[in-house]
Amino acid sequence: MQSNFSLQYPLILASNSPRRKEILSQAGFSFSVLPSDVDESFDDHLPLEDVPALLSARKAQALSDFHPNALILAADTVVILEGKILNKPSTKLEAFEMLSQLSGKTHHVITGITLKSPLGIQTKTDTSKVTFRTLAQWEIDWYIRGGSSMDKAGAYGVQDFIGMAGIESLDGSFYTVMGLPIFQVYEWLRPFILDAKQSPIPF
Repeated sequence: MQSNFSLQYPLILASNSPRRKEILSQAGFSFSVLPSDVDESFDDHLPLEDVPALLSARKAQALSDFHPNALILAADTVVILEGKILNKPSTKLEAFEMLSQLSGKTHHVITGITLKSPLGIQTKTDTSKVTFRTLAQWEIDWYIRGGSSMDKAGAYGVQDFIGMAGIESLDGSFYTVMGLPIFQVYEWLRPFILDAKQSPIPF
């Protein structure tokens, strides 16, 4: 069983996303979850690729005053197809329409992350390019009936059936599409890891 890193400060994940919690936990970090409820509107003139960075920073900032001595990690993911953001669907019909639009096309998934620490604030985005093969209507129907599409941007999860069976190619990080570019998160958190060096394992 993997042990967790000891951090200099407590780590707060400002998201209730099961995927983000899974990724961060599997990477070896202990953390508490405190979802940040913020206004997710943005200026229509803002470039779409800048939206996730704006929202992740807003989420982290909302918690920072209440937890000045904590590491606050926030994230936001958007799916962009043909110059339009596909948000989380509000109905199964909307989910069907989104997946039908994504079918046979290439889109971009951008995840913005922000780390607020006692040393300051850092924000960055990572982009992955995803191409779906042409999906059959019954495949979309079957996936939507399972309910997994309703809490995800673009109405799909890369780790779900529709991602496993439908994604033809992925250029970028799998974890960015899943909702948390853990390679970047680790780089930010590494300076706060207390000395974890141990004696070499005797082979």
